[in-house]
Amino acid sequence: MTVIARPRYLQKLIAKRHNGRVKIITGIRRCGKSFLLSNLYRSYLLAEGVPNDHIVDVSLDRRQHEELRNPDKLYEYVVERTAGAGSYYVFIDEIQLSYRVKRGDIDERLVAPEDRDLLYTTFYDVLNDLMARDNLDVYVTGSNSKMLSSDIVTNFRDRGTEIRMGPLSFAEYHAFCGLEKAEAWSRYLVYGGMPVAVLEGDDRGREAYLKGLFDTVYGADIVERFAIENPFALDQLVKELASAVGSLTNPSKLANTLNTVAHAGVTDKTVKRYLDALTDAFIFSEVERFDVKGKRYFDYPMKYYATDVGIRNALLNFRQIEETHLMENAIYNELVLRGYAVDVGAIRVAETRDGKRNDSMREIDFVVNRGHERAYIQSAWRLDDERKRQQEITPLLKSGDFFRKYVVVDGSQEPWTDERGITYVGVIPFLLRPEILE
Repeated sequence: MTVIARPRYLQKLIAKRHNGRVKIITGIRRCGKSFLLSNLYRSYLLAEGVPNDHIVDVSLDRRQHEELRNPDKLYEYVVERTAGAGSYYVFIDEIQLSYRVKRGDIDERLVAPEDRDLLYTTFYDVLNDLMARDNLDVYVTGSNSKMLSSDIVTNFRDRGTEIRMGPLSFAEYHAFCGLEKAEAWSRYLVYGGMPVAVLEGDDRGREAYLKGLFDTVYGADIVERFAIENPFALDQLVKELASAVGSLTNPSKLANTLNTVAHAGVTDKTVKRYLDALTDAFIFSEVERFDVKGKRYFDYPMKYYATDVGIRNALLNFRQIEETHLMENAIYNELVLRGYAVDVGAIRVAETRDGKRNDSMREIDFVVNRGHERAYIQSAWRLDDERKRQQEITPLLKSGDFFRKYVVVDGSQEPWTDERGITYVGVIPFLLRPEILE
């Protein structure tokens, strides 16, 4: 079996081993969460001397474990298999498939309306109980952000820790594929980093796999989970977002486009609900717009980026391979992978044209923050002339502060810094060498 190493994530699991918390691996379906846990991490534990029967592995998306979607039965199953001496490791895959079960030991008449949720047993109850057992180390995977990440503090009582996983980064892809850097980058921009697509033997196989993912996996999940009443509108919205990755937009603008071009018959409210569903399933990421000088966020517009550029291209039948937008998308995904909080920067710039003063909002592609660190990054496929260079660097120079500033261009250009403190670097070294930004 061909194995793609995921050392970044494996090391995170190893570092959190026996930390007294539920380890929650989240991310888009088919990005390798199950393989990370049940193959890579299991192999590590076995090599460390953990007995095979001390690893309890439950896959809720498999038919053999379907009944364990009932949290009561899941609890009984795990307790029964961890009753012996010594430490046990519990892996539960696709935990979001677990459903609520109504409790029979409570008189509903005594429960206030605001406490009705207490009438049900959920997987949160199961995991919190399991974590209280000193001999268990618990790991779960999930493909639903709202059921896990946003509820870690409230439902896990500060006993959960999230590890966000994505498709292969360019560095992971390059390390595996064995291609020269420039060729690897060209292929990555087209087919992305979904592990099964990377393992396909030819381009036709990669295209077929990626084209089928949304219809057979993501779209079906979203329609069922969110009770989508207009699948056609959802499909058109997905294609519109894919076509315009990195462009400023909002639900009203998207609804107008869908109704004008596709006659989808949707409202702003419906589009917002569908956008929430797509980000909840990690298909797209929503990025807010930040006023750099005003230190505030705008409600709208915002940007959307695809979690995987290969899926983005497949949604458009590989007909819009626009390197400028795809490079920007890949940079965004890399910044998130490295643990940065990422915003779109906006700066009001005063300019004089024909003797008249004009104020305009100029954009910084990425304002990135991690702890006390901040940096500004422009993604520019080409800097063909001085006018283009000035267009890119003007917002950086107008930021009014001394944080680091970067312009990332296509290719393998080594980093160099001009007299105004702006660093220019090729996208290939930028993606392969994190220290350039650190």
